[in-house]
Amino acid sequence: MNIELTDQQKIKIINSEDVYAIMQKVLLREEIIDQEKEHFWIIGLTTHNKILFVELVSLGSVNATTVEPMNVFRVAILKNAVKVILVHNHPSGNLTPSPADKDVTDRLIQVGRIINVQAIDHLIISPESYLSFEHIGLFGMLEASMKWMPAFAIIENIREEERKIRKEAVQVAEVKGEKRGLRKGKKEGAEIGEEKGLKRGKVEGKKEGISLGEERGLKKGKKEGKVEGIEIGEERGLKKGIGIGKDVGREEGRKEEKIEMAKAMKKDKKSVEEIQKYTQLTKADIQAL
Repeated sequence: MNIELTDQQKIKIINSEDVYAIMQKVLLREEIIDQEKEHFWIIGLTTHNKILFVELVSLGSVNATTVEPMNVFRVAILKNAVKVILVHNHPSGNLTPSPADKDVTDRLIQVGRIINVQAIDHLIISPESYLSFEHIGLFGMLEASMKWMPAFAIIENIREEERKIRKEAVQVAEVKGEKRGLRKGKKEGAEIGEEKGLKRGKVEGKKEGISLGEERGLKKGKKEGKVEGIEIGEERGLKKGIGIGKDVGREEGRKEEKIEMAKAMKKDKKSVEEIQKYTQLTKADIQAL
């Protein structure tokens, strides 16, 4: 069932707060008896996230509603939507996503990929508040799920990973080859240089004497050895520094993502235990935010 919107409500969506501002009014517009039932809507969007329509796809009972992908995306295709936002209410006021909520979201994400209509978020709403799957990081986790992913898509993902691994292996082999070639070149160059130096030294030694030749050879050897030693030391230090930097960067990046998710959930007044469940942060970390 199409939900009538004013021109002012057909806005460009910037974030989940924009969605809730509209859908809260839609929910409150329902009859009191219908507000106690679960509704499932889809919001159709243009390429630039401007609202095309809001459609009521399913009206269920007090704690459940049936959602079929065919009904969801049939409306999107007929009304030329290229993106959709999923919205449903919890009459109980508890906004925690149920296993069924997660499963239907997972399934709709995969169906949308097949028909090229992208699902970009799922909101659970009540008259007082809302929860955004995207905002708490749950939507991204479901996008990575393979539970409802078609077999051909899984195979293509595997092939893509294989291509990446092969490309990385070739790059590593090329780097190793260049380094081996450089070492070999240095060795051969040193041998040639030594031979030339020996010949020259003999000539000069005859002219200036054995002692002067030895002194010059010693100085030259120290200088060349020092240069090569510095180059080798820099190379080893660079490798070690890059490795340590990557490890530290990854760890800090993962913790930062968890902290941002925890901040968002804390802003939504989620309990410390619930935030711990999703982020794996300690209570002390969460309370310090």
